[in-house]
Amino acid sequence: MVAIDTMRTAVGIVGNAISLGLFFSPLPTFIRILKKKSVEEFSVIPYVATLLNCMLWMVYGLPIVHPNSTLVLTINAAGTAIELCYVILYLVFSDGPKRLKALLLFLGDLAIVGVVSAIVLIFFHTHERRSLIIGILCVIFCIIMYLAPLTVMSSVIKTKSVEYMPLSLSVASFFNGLCWTIYALIRFDLYITVSKFTALHFPNIYALNSC
Repeated sequence: MVAIDTMRTAVGIVGNAISLGLFFSPLPTFIRILKKKSVEEFSVIPYVATLLNCMLWMVYGLPIVHPNSTLVLTINAAGTAIELCYVILYLVFSDGPKRLKALLLFLGDLAIVGVVSAIVLIFFHTHERRSLIIGILCVIFCIIMYLAPLTVMSSVIKTKSVEYMPLSLSVASFFNGLCWTIYALIRFDLYITVSKFTALHFPNIYALNSC
């Protein structure tokens, strides 16, 4: 039992490291935005989708929702902070319809997490019930997060450039999904398994469009 827990923790730490790398992968994009003081053709959707995903998984990892999920809680708390910075920068350097769209999506994220958290914590009083509801939502929005980069597919095809969808990001996403799938299977967690196993297939789509 101790050996299994140790193995799971080790895999989770590796998963955290890869996830952290993924969260920081848009940094060159935002350095470019800072220099040009414009968001250009970059879409806010991947960042608000990731922010929502991280916030929901952070709620899922809380001891009052799903105990013994410290690694899930910590990496998604970090992801929430990082993605929040990206969204704020996008709001600062966008204008007109782009800024309004980004603001509405951001407020939508906060509303969804706030309402869901309040309902679950007030009306459901067992870990099983809370984990079930938050877990299902995490699976749904995790898949949406991985679908979000498809919104820039038209830019990749039109410009014949992969700067909006780097191949390295697709590869890292694949290994991130693989690592967290293994983590969830060692001590079975249905919601992490389904979301991350499903997410394994999306990087293949991105990679094909990056070739």
